[in-house]
Amino acid sequence: MITKNLKIFSQNVCNNSLNVNTLLETLVHFDIILIQELLWSEIHKIPSTSYCEGEPLMGTSHHPN
Repeated sequence: MITKNLKIFSQNVCNNSLNVNTLLETLVHFDIILIQELLWSEIHKIPSTSYCEGEPLMGTSHHPN
């Protein structure tokens, strides 16, 4: 059986989306990234029949990887 050494990184980002984006862009050599205290905020507006400006879509930062 072949085992691989896992590289794990854990960080508390203190509800800061800039910290999250920076970590996800720069820590490409880690196998697992654990992020604590993600910012929960409005990502964008989605179409709504109730509100002409749209309803907020809530969530955390998104990254293509």
